[in-house]
Amino acid sequence: MLYSEGNKLVFRYDDHTLWIEPWNHNAFRVRATKLSTMPTDDWALSEAPKDVSSQISTELPSTDSKEAKGGATITNGNIKATVSHRGKIIIYNIESGQKLLEEYARHRKDVSDPKTSALEIEARELRGIPGSTDFHTTLRLESVDPDEKIYGMGQYQQPYLNLKGTDLELAHRNSQASVPFAVSSLGYGLLWNNPGIGRAVLGRNVMSFESFSSKVIDYWIVAGSTPAEIVQAYADVSGHVPMMPDYGLGFWQCKLRYWNQEELLGIAREYKKREVPLDLIVIDFFHWKRQGEWSFDPEYWPDPAAMVKELKEMKVELMVSVWPTVETASENYQEMLEKGLLIRHDRGVRVAMQCEGDITHFDATNPESRKFVWSKAKQHYYDLGIKVFWLDEAEPEYSVYDFDLYRYHAGPNMQIGNIFPKEYARAFYEGMEAEGQKNIVNLLRCAWAGSQKYGALVWSGDIASSWSSFRNQLAAGLNMGMAGIPWWTTDIGGFHGGNPDEPEFRELFTRWFQWGTFCPVMRLHGDREPKPVNGSGTAPGAPNEIWSYGDEIYEICKNYIKIRERLREYTRDLMTEAHEKGTPVIRPLFFEFPKDKKSWQIEQQYMYGHKYLVAPVLEAKQRKMTVYLPSGASWKAWDGGKIYDGGHEIEVDCPIESMPVFERQ
Repeated sequence: MLYSEGNKLVFRYDDHTLWIEPWNHNAFRVRATKLSTMPTDDWALSEAPKDVSSQISTELPSTDSKEAKGGATITNGNIKATVSHRGKIIIYNIESGQKLLEEYARHRKDVSDPKTSALEIEARELRGIPGSTDFHTTLRLESVDPDEKIYGMGQYQQPYLNLKGTDLELAHRNSQASVPFAVSSLGYGLLWNNPGIGRAVLGRNVMSFESFSSKVIDYWIVAGSTPAEIVQAYADVSGHVPMMPDYGLGFWQCKLRYWNQEELLGIAREYKKREVPLDLIVIDFFHWKRQGEWSFDPEYWPDPAAMVKELKEMKVELMVSVWPTVETASENYQEMLEKGLLIRHDRGVRVAMQCEGDITHFDATNPESRKFVWSKAKQHYYDLGIKVFWLDEAEPEYSVYDFDLYRYHAGPNMQIGNIFPKEYARAFYEGMEAEGQKNIVNLLRCAWAGSQKYGALVWSGDIASSWSSFRNQLAAGLNMGMAGIPWWTTDIGGFHGGNPDEPEFRELFTRWFQWGTFCPVMRLHGDREPKPVNGSGTAPGAPNEIWSYGDEIYEICKNYIKIRERLREYTRDLMTEAHEKGTPVIRPLFFEFPKDKKSWQIEQQYMYGHKYLVAPVLEAKQRKMTVYLPSGASWKAWDGGKIYDGGHEIEVDCPIESMPVFERQ
């Protein structure tokens, strides 16, 4: 049965209900369930849709003919969806006539469909889970064009920018962030609006999206003429990132870890003594006495207020790492337990994981729990003048299949649900917003769709210090931007290992540092070798300041920090654009040059905003490289001022002192 209900088109057959409704301009929200009523959670679609009208036309089958042809059409601006009398959806761009999406159905329920088949495969499958009201849901789509290119989907540790042909786990792990919004070269954007753990297969024959435990199939699709238009439309429905404050535009210093107050102040003083610009320095984990106390251990941090005061006098902001973990021996554990502020466990002891003690997590999905944690952070950090937080999810490879059961499931194999990083950031965003702060930054290991509106600056996790890992971060950062997360950063030099005294690592570090200059946030971090031994419990890594790498590398790094300073006003403009339109700060070439077919094929170059083409040096001992300059502009080389016409490749030098950058004329 097909009929209109308000401005949405409804299909019903047996226990299956389908809704298609306009959701902002040129966009539809599509939902399907086997429950008696359609679930109302909006998840990532948090912004109220604008009032748009749709047109629905129907050609319904007669009641006395089993073979009757018919269906219905719904249009919203430049997007149109057709639904057959057996519920199959096809979506088009009206202006171009391009087919954007077609469901993959292979059965004999509609013999008029040219793809009728004895395979008995449903396009929308909601398979019941025994003992639960949830379903294992699967959406299957035709691969409309095997040469389609797909971007976004979050951050994955692999080198491919174009995700067509990939198989992606929809789950959060340390260094993996599932943000299931995809932008297609065919002219559409699609959000898989289901926060449950699942899988996306973007195959050349069939594409599919799965949620292992959900109540509904839910996705949003928008038609757009350019990638920029699609990304902006997505930001309008999922939320806009705040404006980046001034300290986010320069250089950030960090390592694992500064273990006491005097060491941290000594590093900040040294940067000032050397007249090297420094915007922010970080106090990493285990500055607390016990997890879940959200305060400084007075043995190592005797006067935090004086520390913050001195840093501010040097015009250096302080960021502090905060974990969501609560140790059973902490001063807040019993109170949080009694008030129901911790995640629940359905079996075994009340321990989610072991990390320097028996710990569980505060329930970030509970508003009262968010308020409690913020109250402690406000007292011990914010009121001292610390306004920037590193919200480390503490190894979020622990996840559950079902968000609705998140607070009830824990144990050795528990995963924090995909929604958790978003709610964790929300706790601090809400707290700082209540204090009147507007430009809020929360550094996060992971993010889900919509996290950007809570000031989420996502970093790429605990990655290897290797050339292959370096290459992966380029794809990760660009795809995060295309997935609607404009603020992104990486550990310059990688996290795991790397000895500042070894020439091979110095070269990798230098190339990573040069590239980091042209990332949304320029942040140095890492767990360097060999680790010193001291009495602070968790051992810090070796020195990781720019002077730790020898005089030659120091001079290169100092030069690139000064380049970042010269770019400050330009970077502020990019952050304004991200705030207002959702535009990525770092962008694939095709984002700026969508009509240049070659730009859609380039995966090792990108644009820093609209003006600068950046070609990172991604291989050891590389001193020459080929760079493609897009058509539609001429290009000026930074290192010599020579101007080149666009639309062809050139060979350029890349000595260790510099990375190729071209300015659009």
